[in-house]
Amino acid sequence: MGISKVSVEPSNPSTSSSSSSSIAVIETINGSHEFKINGYSLSKGLGIGKYIASDTFMVGGYLWAIYFYPDGKSPEDNASYVSLFIALASEGTDVRALFELKLEDQSGKEIHKVHSHFGRPLETGPYTLKYRGSMWGYKRFYKRTSLESSDYLKDDCLVISGTVGVVKSHTEGPKQYLIPVPPSNIGKQFGQLLESKDSTDVSFEVDGEVFTAHKVILAARSPVFRAQLFGPMREKKMDCIQVEDIEASVFKALLHFIYWDELPDMHELTGLNYNGASTLMAQHMLAAADRYGLERLKLLCETKLCEDVAINNVATTLALAQQHQCLQLKAECLRFIALHENLRAVMQTEGFEYLKVSCPSVITELLEYVARITEHSKTSFGYGNDVTMLDGSDMNGRRVKQRLF
Repeated sequence: MGISKVSVEPSNPSTSSSSSSSIAVIETINGSHEFKINGYSLSKGLGIGKYIASDTFMVGGYLWAIYFYPDGKSPEDNASYVSLFIALASEGTDVRALFELKLEDQSGKEIHKVHSHFGRPLETGPYTLKYRGSMWGYKRFYKRTSLESSDYLKDDCLVISGTVGVVKSHTEGPKQYLIPVPPSNIGKQFGQLLESKDSTDVSFEVDGEVFTAHKVILAARSPVFRAQLFGPMREKKMDCIQVEDIEASVFKALLHFIYWDELPDMHELTGLNYNGASTLMAQHMLAAADRYGLERLKLLCETKLCEDVAINNVATTLALAQQHQCLQLKAECLRFIALHENLRAVMQTEGFEYLKVSCPSVITELLEYVARITEHSKTSFGYGNDVTMLDGSDMNGRRVKQRLF
């Protein structure tokens, strides 16, 4: 944001001045696109300069596309590399934008291969594309042999993410009005509707407790409720639907989120004030969110559980993350357990025993994770006085033992 002023001083003795101000507004409109290449091996040998293009996607009023060159873009730039670019796919001149290209790590380790124009020093400025077909990217994005032996390639599938930030600017004169606009309170209004029970048309019996709600609101928020209430296999008895395998307090929290679009107060909901109560509720809510297709609630619970990771809950949280495909939560739990000062204590918890039985493959992943950490810190495995034995099974059911300091 900048302000310019103009002043004029005439040559006669009487001095007058004037000023005007304008505001230069510069904004970046961001958008991302995921490009999956199934059957990567079939693309090899396509030829130098030949590409596979993603569907076009719209960001900032322009169409864009991701171009993947499995045999490289040009021979002089070393055809042993794959090339990756983002191209302007619609008409436009001097389009200023920031870019990022990323190979997604499909192992869950979150170690992505990223080349980014975002976050660079201001003097480098946005990249300018002059015309349709202009590109930004890298001819030597990644060596092909390294790519084919990496975690970026899984089941012959490659996942590429492209992000575009279109930079736009315009000048605004001083505003002559000020109209205060209150923040949206639609969540509060729907929440009050739930609390009042006005016009409810469906009931649920959960663990001996009955909850009433509005079918249309449930269907609008959850694809599972939509199928249950309006789909071809909808419930025949709408007067009171039985809900199994979920606690009443968790279902109450679920309804609270559906109507209010926010997490409830965990301590108030459970009536318990000990530290682990809110963590336990977040674990149950994450499972319920996954069950009913409430992705935002699932992410909120995942964030909450990442913040609450501790010795006494990390093993059960890791099992939950594995069961419900919460990759970031899983990574945080593995990192926490693998710390030298945490590992022995975690292994002595009941949750760790449950983890070994319910998710044996995670034990193998933990072994590999700790091994990488140990190798990175240049600490050798051996038989010392302070040795912890981690016992699990590999993916084929064979027993695995690893001695860890």
